[in-house]
Amino acid sequence: MHRGAPYAEQDEEQPLRAAIDGPFTGGMRKGAELPPAHEGTTSPSTAKPGPRLRVRYAKRGRMRFASHRDIARALERALRRASVPVAFSAGFSPHPKISYTGAAPTGVASEAEYFELTMAEERRPEQVRDAIDAAMPDGIDVLDVVEARTPGLADRLQASEWRVEMDGVDPDDVARAVADYLAADSVEVERVTKKGRRRFDTRPAVLGIDIDVCRAPHGRVPGERHATYAILRMVVRHTTPAVRPDDVLTGLRHVADLAPPSSPMMTRLAQGPLDEVTGAIADPFDADRIEAPTTESPGSANDETNDRRTRAPQPSSPMTGPPR
Repeated sequence: MHRGAPYAEQDEEQPLRAAIDGPFTGGMRKGAELPPAHEGTTSPSTAKPGPRLRVRYAKRGRMRFASHRDIARALERALRRASVPVAFSAGFSPHPKISYTGAAPTGVASEAEYFELTMAEERRPEQVRDAIDAAMPDGIDVLDVVEARTPGLADRLQASEWRVEMDGVDPDDVARAVADYLAADSVEVERVTKKGRRRFDTRPAVLGIDIDVCRAPHGRVPGERHATYAILRMVVRHTTPAVRPDDVLTGLRHVADLAPPSSPMMTRLAQGPLDEVTGAIADPFDADRIEAPTTESPGSANDETNDRRTRAPQPSSPMTGPPR
């Protein structure tokens, strides 16, 4: 084997190429032992790039603490392991043509992260989805892949729906704090950005906040003291600077002195086109999706992938809290 050969032609990748080149049979499963990824390889073709694919993935469990750079490295290794024929840039240091948009902050879980990749060869989206998902680490789950049929994915990501679990707080205190926040015309907070400390108004970006209360005899995990916690579901517009869920929590502390005793668990449930009237967030892939009968073969591994994708939260429902 020639060490400098393109990764799609290397002998170690041949078992996985079958999952891409031929009909998918459900033989790949997440967590299975995979051949090592070879560093420094290049794409088999960069002269005539193929179609662009748009990918939605989830960041769950401990992987919420992975940085954007960590996830980007894991993705590039997964593409090599699965022999996905992604196109590479030209020049002295070619790199895979992958573009990310709307990434969640480190420490925040997400069910709606997106990136685009340019293929060097034609492949069916469902084959690419299953191959990448099988090669990614546990906690990073590829949920959906569609071919890019219309431009402007980033422009469609107009807002995000967030779920924030707050332990050890009185539900009545949370309700009062949310009411005070929504009634305010302006709630300014400070955050350190790449350009230094910046002060900005969070209130215009928040369309609405709903509150759920959970009471359990033993909390969320074994040994947890707090048996009562509030769950905030908020829809936040994408603005500049970006208003994050922790900025909204800082605003709640400013207007009502609401401070949970432990760090809240934050999860992005959806991001996409925003209905300004209802506050609902649509699927950004709707414009790219075409209705067609599935060609996937039945199998336990495929059923597991579909089950993981089904468990993911769907695009948001209308907000019932006071609108802005």
